[in-house]
Amino acid sequence: METRSRPRGGCRVRAVTGEGDREGEKRLAAEAAAELVEEGMSVGLGTGSTARHFLVALAARTLDVRCVATSPATERAARGLGLAVEPFDTGDSLSQLDLAVDGADQISPELWIVKGGGGAHAREKIVAAAAERFVVIASSDKLVERIQTPIPLELLRYGAAATIRRLGRAERRDAPPTPDGGVLADWLGGVGDPAELARHLDAEPGVVEHGLFPADLVSDVFIGRGDVVERRSR
Repeated sequence: METRSRPRGGCRVRAVTGEGDREGEKRLAAEAAAELVEEGMSVGLGTGSTARHFLVALAARTLDVRCVATSPATERAARGLGLAVEPFDTGDSLSQLDLAVDGADQISPELWIVKGGGGAHAREKIVAAAAERFVVIASSDKLVERIQTPIPLELLRYGAAATIRRLGRAERRDAPPTPDGGVLADWLGGVGDPAELARHLDAEPGVVEHGLFPADLVSDVFIGRGDVVERRSR
């Protein structure tokens, strides 16, 4: 079996084995990330099919950890696996996390990340920003040469139609509300420089959050490729 490293920060890859299909790649990346968790840590749990593999791998380690979930679906799945999940929306909630792990829809060579296919990107970004270390896990098909549309948006329900009109190149998604009652939409205009687009979307009234995660938020990316895991770091 081949073990491969493509570090940007001189990091070593843990040898793992597994299947060559996409679900196998997701599982390998998730298992590698689960090895980062230590006894007593506070851990942010992402949302989506790749994050679900991480929940399974983390639960299998039977560590005493404190978790926060980025969606009701993740919370239910985590509790079902025996993980202790705490609220993240009260005055006495954890204010900082040791580690957050989540999947991605797109990963650029510069480690810009696009998330939000599942509609939980506002919570996911809050949890990522609260973590001392944010690790992204993905199968190899999530690697892109450059960030492309659609870029997920969460909009405030109040005035959502007006917000979409002002954005111009956005479209409301036919989807249930976000976990916090927001409206899901997608930016369909050009991306160009992701940082510039992020600033534009951040400045638009009514946009609660967008799915562009800057590279400086990301500590490591674990990519399953065949039966190995590539680890890329800032």
